[in-house]
Formats: sequence, C-alpha cells, structure tokens
Amino acid sequence: MPVLVVDDHRSMIAIVRSLLKQIGFEEIDEAITGAEALRKLAERHHSLVVSDWYMEQMSGYDLLKEIRSDSELAGTRFIMVTAESKTENVLAAKKAGVDNYIVKPFNAQTLRSKINAVFGD
Repeated sequence: MPVLVVDDHRSMIAIVRSLLKQIGFEEIDEAITGAEALRKLAERHHSLVVSDWYMEQMSGYDLLKEIRSDSELAGTRFIMVTAESKTENVLAAKKAGVDNYIVKPFNAQTLRSKINAVFGD
C-alpha cells in the first residue's frame, strides 16, 4: 500500500518513514510541500497520506481540502499529524474530511492503531 508522507521538516519525514517501516510499510513516498504532494498524488495512486498540519505555503488542512475537492483523489485516506490538539482544529479537519488525527509525539503502535482504524483492520 503506497503511503505519501508530507511535512516541511525532513527530520519529521524521516521519523514517520521509520515508524511506517517498523509496522510493515515499504512503499513510502515523501513531499515537503503541499504542491509537491498534489503532484505526486496525480502521478501515482497512494492509499494513504500522512501529513503535518502546519507547513509553509500550503498547510496540511489546505492540502486535505484540495484532495477532497478533486474527484480523482477524493477517496485517498488522510491522516493529519499535529503538535496541537486544539478542539477547533480537530473539528475543522473532521469537517474537511480527515480520516484520522495524530498528536505529536507518537510511536509506531499509535500510528498502527490510527491506520488500522482508517482501514477497518
């Protein structure tokens, strides 16, 4: 199952990539901007996007809205990662169509449980 990790900090991409590998994912792509993520999603089907909320230029929230408004991408599963658990952010993300939400810091077990919840495993 191809996964796209989106974060404007390469160190966070490396952490999420490592956690995904620990729980058995092998096809992991990365993007450091929302625009790059949209290009990669257009080029190749990804079953899941794991995106940071706070990014320069295009936030994870804006990326989510772009994906949900595109008929080709709308069904892509999306997990938002953030350092803040503000209720208004969680509600806004849910309203925009996020599949799940992870608050930093998190470990492989948390990531696995969030992914399993999204895919119904």
